[in-house]
Amino acid sequence: MRSIAKVLIGVIVLFVVLAVLAGGCIYRGYVRAVNLDEQVRAQWAQVDNQLQRRYDLIPNAVETVKGTAAQEQQVFLGIAEARKAYFQADSVPEKAQAAGRLESALSRLLVLRETYPELRSNEAFRALMDQLEGTENRLAVERMRYNEAVAELNRFIRQPIGRLYASLAGVDQAEYFEIDEAARSRPQVDFSTSPRTKPVE
Repeated sequence: MRSIAKVLIGVIVLFVVLAVLAGGCIYRGYVRAVNLDEQVRAQWAQVDNQLQRRYDLIPNAVETVKGTAAQEQQVFLGIAEARKAYFQADSVPEKAQAAGRLESALSRLLVLRETYPELRSNEAFRALMDQLEGTENRLAVERMRYNEAVAELNRFIRQPIGRLYASLAGVDQAEYFEIDEAARSRPQVDFSTSPRTKPVE
């Protein structure tokens, strides 16, 4: 009788130990899923900060160029529309698409620097371009870090046990911040035609 009681106590103790160990593993997995999700959110905030900085600088750059290249309304319209689309976007893919449109429009804005020689000597324009280039560099770094955080989270979720932990934590796979390849290509500057001149007022 005592031996049966000892066996039962041993089984109960073993069950409790296993339950504690399993609970600890589940808790650690749950916490890891939450931490990875928060890391993605934090990195996206850094990307968004740099995009906001870019969008804050652009109106000044556009105003500086407008006086020199008043007839290039399509460039300014494209920048304004891309900026508006970004602030209306709700998801990472939508924001990435708007950012891609803006990068394409910015490339055309930079081409104006070659088309209108007087812009190259404009100190305000040069200063704004320096700030924009610095912002683009920081944005590239933050975008890379964000995508690395997304990759880490998504790899975790793709594992069977990781999927379980993520499901318990209510964490889903994250979207990469990818710019359309067409937006990356810079427009070609054709020097075979003479630069336009500023309209006479």
